[in-house]
Amino acid sequence: MFRKIIAGILLAGCISTVSMAQDKIIDEIVAVVGGNIIMKSDVENMYLQEQAQGTVSDGDMKCEILEDFLVQKLLLAEAELDTTIIVTDSQINQNLDQRMQYFVQHLGSEKAVEQYFKKPITEIKANLEDVIRNQLMTNQMRSKIEDKVQVTPAEVRYHYRNMDPKDIPMVEPEVEYAQISVAPRISLEEENRIKARLRDFKKRIENGESFATLAVLYSEGPSAANGGELGYMGRAQLDPAYAAAAFSLKGDRISNVVKSDFGYHIIQLIDRKGEQINTRHIILKPKPTPEAMQGAYDRLDSLANFIREQDISFANAALRYSHDKNTRNSGGVVINPQTMSTKWKKEELDPDVSKVLDGLKVNEVSDPFKTIDDKQRTVYKVVKLISRSKRHRANLQEDYQMLSDEYLNEKKQEALDEWISKQQAKTYISIDDSYANCNFKYKGWIK
Repeated sequence: MFRKIIAGILLAGCISTVSMAQDKIIDEIVAVVGGNIIMKSDVENMYLQEQAQGTVSDGDMKCEILEDFLVQKLLLAEAELDTTIIVTDSQINQNLDQRMQYFVQHLGSEKAVEQYFKKPITEIKANLEDVIRNQLMTNQMRSKIEDKVQVTPAEVRYHYRNMDPKDIPMVEPEVEYAQISVAPRISLEEENRIKARLRDFKKRIENGESFATLAVLYSEGPSAANGGELGYMGRAQLDPAYAAAAFSLKGDRISNVVKSDFGYHIIQLIDRKGEQINTRHIILKPKPTPEAMQGAYDRLDSLANFIREQDISFANAALRYSHDKNTRNSGGVVINPQTMSTKWKKEELDPDVSKVLDGLKVNEVSDPFKTIDDKQRTVYKVVKLISRSKRHRANLQEDYQMLSDEYLNEKKQEALDEWISKQQAKTYISIDDSYANCNFKYKGWIK
């Protein structure tokens, strides 16, 4: 539950439940770790949040929550003594901006955030600053403990061979696949039409019309409902062409028409905070003609036939003809962004791709099918099924990386457990008698 404490502190629970809880709780200190205290309201607020989320526990949930806080404060107490652990104002401000962006995205606007928490934005940020500083310090302390832990291939093999068979994890069915993606050609006339329309929008805004209103009415991106506003983002989070134009804007000037991988934009800078900017945009996407769509299908269909007849390999065809920059240099093999491996569980796949792969045999190449790519463009794809595994007990041949990661995590937990036990013995810890009967995981809290 330790990670739930972290998430709860940094998300809405740490603020939204406090007013509700304080009406019912006479606050008091329930524990001290080093120079850091844990209030009764800390435990009660988190307990209310866990209940609201439907969390259940086989033990005493309040005792578990308190122990999670105790571990956090123990890490913080050591971090405060460690001169190599440094948290800068820039890190805190960046984290604050991310939290506020999260709140705004989920609640709709800064005004809605203030109404929800019944506090002005400045007060919400002030309440979170110390929480974020402490959390960044504990994260660094935990990383310092765990980063020393490594496992070798020999250790992974030895660990696996000595596992009780019933403890070897089950691996759900997975597939590996490659793809070739072709986007239909866009005519010069269509591109010019889109650019002319955006130039007209720019002129209307410069003449006094509302950028946000035009975005709601005409923008073809998901941010349209929010007046085209994207929220605070760094360069790496934005399309390179979009970022170059947006970061060069001054004041509330409107950019010229910008072409990105997603379409054509005009952009307005709303605010800048350090290396992050908040912008709004209107995006229009050129539409291919039916003839262009058919042409893309025919080209890809012919290419798939050449691959089946072994006139060209799938990897070479992907390199030469695929429009997908992320996969064409890897022979079309698609990487799972959640695991950074080539293996995909069914629920992780794009539904269009999953449906096609279900009908393929290993090494079979599909017919072309229409789908939406990661740039939200309509494209045609062909896919090749590289491998398909059945549900099975993990083994070293097929699942080495998973076994290695699980063993590494196990060793890291052991290192953290050992560190906690040692720190308990040399750190001042006091816990209120009302928690004396808790069945804590770590036995050194009560002295």
